[in-house]
Amino acid sequence: AYLCLSDFIAPANTQKADYLGMFAVSAGFGVDAMCERFLAEHDDYNSIMVKALADRLAEAFAEYMHEQVRRTYWGYSAETEQLTTGDLLAIKYDGIRPAPGYPSQPDHTEKTTMWELGDIAQQTGIELTESLAMTPAASVSGLYFAHPQSKYFAVGKIDKDQITDYAQRKNMAVEEIEKWLRSNLAYDS
Repeated sequence: AYLCLSDFIAPANTQKADYLGMFAVSAGFGVDAMCERFLAEHDDYNSIMVKALADRLAEAFAEYMHEQVRRTYWGYSAETEQLTTGDLLAIKYDGIRPAPGYPSQPDHTEKTTMWELGDIAQQTGIELTESLAMTPAASVSGLYFAHPQSKYFAVGKIDKDQITDYAQRKNMAVEEIEKWLRSNLAYDS
């Protein structure tokens, strides 16, 4: 079966209440300056450790926020969710938080949609580079899906007709879409 993230949102014609959330978190503010100080002291080890710790903290923050959405804000698993750390790591909870650029949502350009809708740069200070990387580093963004059958998957190879259709729906040039989805193309562009 072929999956799409929209499979995990109730269709409008069902009149069923459903939600799609988005988030952007960072543990990277001030990290570059701290690393520069360590490097000026020829302390590569602590520079590397600060970057690694910031990355881990950002991921932990994203996981914590997802838990808050599940248990408190949307509350769809408030009474049933009693998870150990192992359960969290094994994703034994309802819902997913895929991120642009990852296998189930390979199109990085969707970050621009998120940044516009959520005014993320203004609200958080997290900005996008020309290549759509987040800055500061150690930042994480994505979407929240609550559907109990939602799961992570990988988008397969995409044919030219699919790219053409997608480009048309995004109001972008086919060549631009091909650039961003190059590793998913089922053909040479």
